[in-house]
Amino acid sequence: MTDPIARLLAAPPDLPVASGLAEVVTGLRTHGVAVVQAPPGTGKTSLVPPAVAGLTGGRVVVTQPRRIAARAAARRLAHLLGEQVGATSGYSVRGDQRTSAGTVVEFVTTGVLLRRLQRDPALPGVSAVVLDEVHERQLDSDLTLALLVDVRENLRDDLLVVAMSATIEAQRTAAVLGGVESAPVVDVPSALHPVDTVWSPLPSGVLRIDDRGVTPRFLDHVAATTRRALAERSGDVLVFVPGVAEVMGVVRRLAGVDADVRPLHGRLTSAAQDLALTEGARRRVVVSTAVAESSLTVPGVRSVVDAGLSREPRTDHRRGLAGLVTVRVSRASADQRAGRAGREGPGAAYRCWSQAEQEHLVAHPAPEIATADLTSFALELAVWGSPEGAGLALLDPPPAPAMAAARETLTGLGAVSADGAVTDRGRAIARVAADPRLARALLDGAHHVGSRRAAEIVAMLAEDVRAPGADLVAALRGLRRGGPDSGTWKSAAKRLEGAVRSEPASDLTDDLAVGLVVALAHPDRVARLRPGGSSYLMAGGTGAAFGRGESSLAGTAWLAVADADRPPGRSDATIRAAAPIDEDLALEAASALWREDEQVAWRGGRVVARRTTSLGAIELTSVTLPDPAPHLVAAAVRDGLRVDGLSALPWGEGAVNLRARLRFLHTALGEPWPDVSDAALVESVETWLGPELARIRGVGDLRRVDVTAALRRLLPWPEAGRLDDLAPERVTVPSGSAVRVDYGGDQPVLAVRIQEAFGWRSTPALADGRVPLLLHLLSPARRPVAVTADLESFWANGYPQVRAELRGRYPKHAWPDDPWTAPPTRGVRR
Repeated sequence: MTDPIARLLAAPPDLPVASGLAEVVTGLRTHGVAVVQAPPGTGKTSLVPPAVAGLTGGRVVVTQPRRIAARAAARRLAHLLGEQVGATSGYSVRGDQRTSAGTVVEFVTTGVLLRRLQRDPALPGVSAVVLDEVHERQLDSDLTLALLVDVRENLRDDLLVVAMSATIEAQRTAAVLGGVESAPVVDVPSALHPVDTVWSPLPSGVLRIDDRGVTPRFLDHVAATTRRALAERSGDVLVFVPGVAEVMGVVRRLAGVDADVRPLHGRLTSAAQDLALTEGARRRVVVSTAVAESSLTVPGVRSVVDAGLSREPRTDHRRGLAGLVTVRVSRASADQRAGRAGREGPGAAYRCWSQAEQEHLVAHPAPEIATADLTSFALELAVWGSPEGAGLALLDPPPAPAMAAARETLTGLGAVSADGAVTDRGRAIARVAADPRLARALLDGAHHVGSRRAAEIVAMLAEDVRAPGADLVAALRGLRRGGPDSGTWKSAAKRLEGAVRSEPASDLTDDLAVGLVVALAHPDRVARLRPGGSSYLMAGGTGAAFGRGESSLAGTAWLAVADADRPPGRSDATIRAAAPIDEDLALEAASALWREDEQVAWRGGRVVARRTTSLGAIELTSVTLPDPAPHLVAAAVRDGLRVDGLSALPWGEGAVNLRARLRFLHTALGEPWPDVSDAALVESVETWLGPELARIRGVGDLRRVDVTAALRRLLPWPEAGRLDDLAPERVTVPSGSAVRVDYGGDQPVLAVRIQEAFGWRSTPALADGRVPLLLHLLSPARRPVAVTADLESFWANGYPQVRAELRGRYPKHAWPDDPWTAPPTRGVRR
């Protein structure tokens, strides 16, 4: 054990988690794994890693969900050890590292540890891993937990693993981490001071969000609530808003308050983040995104102002649109935020909603695996050798539709093969610390625009830099001039440039270079202006248009869209970031979507046949096809009949009757007698219309079809030979007349005059005797006087009454006393 660690553990600071350190060590000794459940502010991030290091004597890697949290945690532990960061306590995050040979506790982002696991699952030199803030359920943390369980089971049973959670996720995590025998859970009680809840509902008529995002009037309300907190309470104020734009909007609105107003978010430079986290001589107002919710300590805070909003990933898999959306905060997250006010003494949480609205908030935020785009996740699984995640201890299985969409994207990038196995290109993409689509754009774009410019553009896309007027070219120029996001962008661009082989720059202008790299990343979002309008059609099939604010790109013939979202209730997506591109570059970048098709469709009552070339859903050229393939014509006619109905065909009496007989036999006997319902006939149009299909080009051709002959093609053989026996068109009655059977109803009907049925003792039956005829017995005037399917019962019981009523009205017709033996007659008595 190193001396600084030993000194800290011998006299730890007065933090609640100190009482549970011995239990953590015991759990690791007996099980090799442990779970620590402790609310924010209990000191788990500062004291559990040194305790683990004291047990192992080797390096302990501690994960944090964000870069800002990893750096802050390393500084906090270094302060407790009385050292500089990079000695015993250090950190490694993307683009920034401060460690040394003497570093014992290394704080990293979860993504950094994931990269190390993929490079070498044995994690040489690491004796223990501490996963912090696992309750946030980020994709990387869920996956890293599963991979560490796999490593312990199959490669390194000596690797100690601690998972730390602030919520009830601890028990689920313990079950996954411990395998058959659940990991021991160390529960650290909260050390929070009382926190008063102050409700600050919106003024009447103020909306939080509209189709452009968080409204200016709502930010006014958040700023006014912050001023109220400053006036009513002492100490520093921590304000939670959902994103960087909202942070800066509230900061501007707080100009002139008697306090230092500091923004805090992940895109700030390290120096700016340190400034927000350091107490000064004056009061502070720290306006932060969710980075300060649970994984980051902001000292001096006694009041929290919560806007009640958060950003969560959402993906429209059908349209291929993924991004962050602004949603109402969960009750669990609201409680986490409120707890920040009670770490150092009694505090207050000002909530920018009403107590009634509180009851309608969801209990917990959804895990990212349930809502996010899973392309990176699926690639990591493929690189690990488990393309579907089979055998991995994931807290939740990935949704099947999201995984299918991710596999389709990765296959299009050439990153995985048809069976889901990772390819060499996929491994190269995975080595770039970026979304797979951006990694592909970097690797392929360097050849066209040079490695430096490709890295600059990909870094801008990866850092989610806001594009003024949705214009990414303007955003790139602003970054080069030293705009507000230029610090993190420059370091990211430098890191990405080192991941590709240097290529000579092309002669493309910045406008087209940005457009090409964006198109390489998102070929399905290459978009062309619709004729005569201001909206676009993207190659993926989704319409898109710029938002209400005018964009300098509006009206550009071709665009490469980097970011678009589809507001609820709208068919077209809203373009948030794009760059111009010409048709040649669009075809090159999205070449996998280029296709040539024969399109045959039923439009306006006729078959329209064309040969088209398309870039996805964007039609490039179209010529008339004089002799379309029969199967395409059949499909078009089928569509036409489905839309216009079978009434477009000439249904003569013979066709109607034959169809009714076939319907009767299908109902009575089933297969092989065909289904002749509208839906079935439409689907089997190739079978029964047969040769006529090749000649059909419109409604006029349909009117000349011999429908009776066409239906006979559906007759099953050899059963067809018995059609007239099973469902005769006519039935001969005792008088010798051949009477037509009506198959139009649920039961076949035979309408016959009573005099022609004398001597008929029982009702005839059809379909091999299964279905009796329904007799409509008629008067001499051919009006129904009785309906029966039991002729014997009618002669015995019904006939005497009918005879008594009608013989006086029709005296010239036979009305015998005994219909059983009387001869049948067709006309009057002689």
